[in-house]
Amino acid sequence: MVDLAEPGVLGPQVGEYRAPRTQRPLRIVYVWDADYPWDVRTEKICATLTSAGHDVHIVARNRAWRPTEERLPEGTVHRMTPWRWLGQRLDAALGFPAFFSPRWYALLDRTVRQVRPHVLIGRDIPLAPTTIWVGRRHGVPVVLDVAEHYPAMIQVIYETGRQRALDYIVRNPAAVRAVERYAVRRADRNLVVVDEMVDRLAAMGVPRDRIDVVSNTTPRSRAEPEPPRRDRAPGAPIELVYLGNLEVARGIGELVDAVALLRDEGLAVRARIVGKGRDAELFQAQARDRGLTAAQIEFLGYVDRDTALATVEGADIGVLPHHYNDSWNATMPNKLFDYMAVGLPVVTSHAKPCARIVRETGAGEVFEAGDARSLADAIRRLASPAARAACGAAGRRAVLDRYNWETETGVLVRAIERAANAASQAR
Repeated sequence: MVDLAEPGVLGPQVGEYRAPRTQRPLRIVYVWDADYPWDVRTEKICATLTSAGHDVHIVARNRAWRPTEERLPEGTVHRMTPWRWLGQRLDAALGFPAFFSPRWYALLDRTVRQVRPHVLIGRDIPLAPTTIWVGRRHGVPVVLDVAEHYPAMIQVIYETGRQRALDYIVRNPAAVRAVERYAVRRADRNLVVVDEMVDRLAAMGVPRDRIDVVSNTTPRSRAEPEPPRRDRAPGAPIELVYLGNLEVARGIGELVDAVALLRDEGLAVRARIVGKGRDAELFQAQARDRGLTAAQIEFLGYVDRDTALATVEGADIGVLPHHYNDSWNATMPNKLFDYMAVGLPVVTSHAKPCARIVRETGAGEVFEAGDARSLADAIRRLASPAARAACGAAGRRAVLDRYNWETETGVLVRAIERAANAASQAR
């Protein structure tokens, strides 16, 4: 029997994260289907559990051929052993995170035999069945971290015509839906990021008492310093920022068109787009076709976390232009709270979770998803420095008061420890 964490007794700081200290530590394996570092949610969860006193291990891919084992502050990383004789490109292809991959099964099985964990946490759907199978083999409870509506995300790729040849085999929407349904029903607990996903999983037959909401909020410490002054010289462009993957369904095309519309109407704006993705070249070509220069839109590509956050801090408006679809109606991007924490007003599409929070908190403006004219109008409504300051202050207050990782921490720690308790009682 695991004793739950005691309120008010905090463990050590691990990066930005700190959690209530558990009375009895667990060994936990978190399964992440890409290279690590880095992923923000993986780091949040693992660092928080480490702070609570648990012994955390991260199973990860290894396309970069890093050391197969590495100790990081948030946990020990166990990476896939490279097959160097194949060359890096073919080795990476054979390390694809498919639930039927014997290579992934062997990696996870070997790690479980080495670590002897009390709980397995599987991130998203691609490796969820693998995690469940290995957990059953070794009698270890499984918690699924369902951070995305994965089937809907894959469906959107097909609907926008941006799929690749390999997607027909390993990212088939019908197959992904079947895998998700199989996995979420068999997991001991499911973590989700928004209430909308609770309702969705419940409709699939998952008991509500086995679902915990652990959202993608940011540490309160990000909002505690006074936000930077954002005084602009008269006539200087309003600085917009987008942080995230570059894909059609994330609305970057509408953002490009909105910048062009505002330019034509005489409102000076400059968009800085941080990130990479399968559709990056499409958007760059679109910007050239609209006659936009680097003074009006800049594609920064992938940058490190500190540079990304500094770019956010230096902006005037944070943009969330996601399309309205099943995928974005059942998840919450980290960047919403990154924007709000530093006092940045938010312009978001009407995708349900983000629109709900922005309207509830007064943190910015909501526009009609997929409509560049509506997006341009929402940006124009924040053209006044006073309007931007008021929305930014409201968003920052909301992070300090409610939408922060410290609020999620207790839910996370107790969900993992309850999974371990239930397994102990069943033996």
